[in-house]
Amino acid sequence: MKRILMMMCMGLASLGVAEAQVQLSLDKAIEIALNDNPTVKVADLEIERYDYVYKQAASTLYPQIEVSGQYALAIRRQEMTEGFSFGGKNTFNVAGNISLPLFVPSVYRQMKMTRTQMATAVESARANRIDLIAAVRASYYNVLLAEQSLTVLNEAIATTQRVVDNTKDLYDNGLASEYDYLTAQVQLSNLKPQVLQAETAIEITKLQLKMYLSLPEDLEIEVSGTLDDFRTAVLLGTDYSTDITENTTLKTLDLQRELLEHQEKMIQTTRMPTLVAFGSISYIGQERIDLSGLMGGAMGRTRASAESQSKFWWQYPIQVGAQLSIPIFSGLKKTNQLREVRNQMAQLDLQRSYAEEGIRLQVQASINTLLTARETMLANELTVEQAEKAYDISLTRYNAGAGTIIELNTAQLSLTQAQLSYSQSIYDYLAAHAEYEKSLGIEEYQTTSLE
Repeated sequence: MKRILMMMCMGLASLGVAEAQVQLSLDKAIEIALNDNPTVKVADLEIERYDYVYKQAASTLYPQIEVSGQYALAIRRQEMTEGFSFGGKNTFNVAGNISLPLFVPSVYRQMKMTRTQMATAVESARANRIDLIAAVRASYYNVLLAEQSLTVLNEAIATTQRVVDNTKDLYDNGLASEYDYLTAQVQLSNLKPQVLQAETAIEITKLQLKMYLSLPEDLEIEVSGTLDDFRTAVLLGTDYSTDITENTTLKTLDLQRELLEHQEKMIQTTRMPTLVAFGSISYIGQERIDLSGLMGGAMGRTRASAESQSKFWWQYPIQVGAQLSIPIFSGLKKTNQLREVRNQMAQLDLQRSYAEEGIRLQVQASINTLLTARETMLANELTVEQAEKAYDISLTRYNAGAGTIIELNTAQLSLTQAQLSYSQSIYDYLAAHAEYEKSLGIEEYQTTSLE
């Protein structure tokens, strides 16, 4: 995904576009993050690693075959008595061995444990994705909040500038005092630093978003949509679920409990017998010794026939069998190992019970925060409508000469603050909704095409 974005930017740059920009939707941003963020990649590699671990454990059940070769040169041969030695000067030995586990309980249990470890890695990867989705959503909403705040401030500056121009005309014609003109200019000057702060906030929030998406800092991005769009897209109901069965913390603790159960059973399997079949074959070649000089009679008569034989004497012994191992006593080591694992299981049970209570409290707190943010957002929406009406009345009164510049500035300030508070309340609601889904372990999101 990131490569596609970079190719798009390079294509724009090759066409002479001064600043290549990438348009991002929230779904697209989440998709890029899930594909390119290093934490997700590391979690996926950890799952792959446990697949290799499982295959290693399973490989011990396959036949184990090995072949060895040996050559020996006798510098000094062994002697049976003075002047009489035996054994050839040159010896060759090629051997092959095969073993096949027939009954090894610990290996079977190790394979099951590795499967649970892989499930733990999968759950850890899911937790990373959920955290990343929540972080990307919050960062994306932050960019929209900064941009919407800048829009509000620019609108306030444009409106105040019109008031300043109108007041200057009135002042030039003797219909307004110099105080009114100066007051309008001060109001305009007070808004400009806020615009600079909003522009800086946009830059910082975009850098944070690009960090989550693993995009280069110099890549220009533009986010699509507004806070109001997302506000209408989120269900504004009050019936929120408290089902925590998909919570990643609890599922991880359950998998850890399962791992301890496997560990307990693995210790018990070390008390069981193991049966292994084996076989071996050797091909040994030893240089023949001429004993004719030491023996007389028949031995001397067979010397000619011996010379016609091979220089080496070859033999190939073959063995097959089975090995049964039965553990008898290990100094109470296994008993104490079992007690240790059961102690860990008792600790984990207490931790899970405590964690479940904490997560239920966290979910309920998230729901309360969500409902509070919702009501605040709806109240601020009404406040904006009232502030707009109040400003229109003040502007009409001021233009008609019935109102003062102080009334108009106050109404303008109240409207700007109401609009900024409304934008902040929408962000708070959306962020609370994302945190609520995170606490429940919800991973679902909608993807869209790049086109």
